[in-house]
Amino acid sequence: MSVMTMVKAINNALDIKLEEDKDIVVYGEDVGVEGGVFRVTEGLQQKYGVERVFDSPLAESGIVGTALGMAVSGLRPIVELQFEGFTFPAFNQILSNVSRMQNRSRKKYGVPMVIRFPYGGGVNALEHHSDSPEALFAHIPGLKVVIPSTPHDAKGLMISAIESNDPIIFMEPKRIYRAIKQEVSEEKFTLPLGKARVVQEGTDITIVAFGAMIRECQRAIAMAQETGISVELIDLRSIYPIDRETVGNSVRKTGRMLIVAEAHQSFSVGSELIAIANEEAFLYLEAPPRRVAGFDTIVPLAQGEKYYIISPERIFYEIEKSIKF
Repeated sequence: MSVMTMVKAINNALDIKLEEDKDIVVYGEDVGVEGGVFRVTEGLQQKYGVERVFDSPLAESGIVGTALGMAVSGLRPIVELQFEGFTFPAFNQILSNVSRMQNRSRKKYGVPMVIRFPYGGGVNALEHHSDSPEALFAHIPGLKVVIPSTPHDAKGLMISAIESNDPIIFMEPKRIYRAIKQEVSEEKFTLPLGKARVVQEGTDITIVAFGAMIRECQRAIAMAQETGISVELIDLRSIYPIDRETVGNSVRKTGRMLIVAEAHQSFSVGSELIAIANEEAFLYLEAPPRRVAGFDTIVPLAQGEKYYIISPERIFYEIEKSIKF
């Protein structure tokens, strides 16, 4: 075991797979010499050489397009697009080709590739650096969308993503890149894609969250416990496929659900989760499912970001509101 941040855990996962599988290549924006803008790939080029870990031109469509070509030709590329706001120039490739290739070829071609990038707010970043676009990718058939919330999960989910024969969107919450330290095994291990984790059990209300919001929910739950409220917390881990069974079972047990996600509220993952609650547990609900989400506006720059970012106090307010309904 070793104490790792999320940055270290992902680096360790990439290191293990690069060592194990010679068909894996890692490339993208500044991932080679600099080790990535957040140093997630630091040291890998020195260890595995410039033919397997290398910098690309700052051309996201080209990065993803070449990765698709590599994937259908037998390699297993892992590409970094540096920030979530930089994924949009590659969106045509992702939507029109990456997500459709297996269906288009009637499974003649697998698409074993990982597109990874940091996302989310809370770090006083510039425009195009603080968005949470998971719903955009989850809406595209043919993709899997994965978001870890801890160093342990980041490593296990990354190794599973690399070993998958499907294209994976791997979104890394930059707000907790180094904010959480955890003991993580240095050995190889995997976590199943599409399976949520019950972080803690409770009886009064279910909270469903993912990524950096898990930490904020845990802080709100500590407040709730002081008032005698028992909260069950579920970490989705995978946005798509989404774990309907775990969510449904929990809501049937508690009768209430609160979704916490920093993306804009309208047409969000939270909206899908409310639909799941209604479909899986409608007759068990004791209060309307509620959402704590980002506002339907562009994420503000540094001076205004504190008014946008979800706080534990805001989550606790909605917990109490649901309990008192």
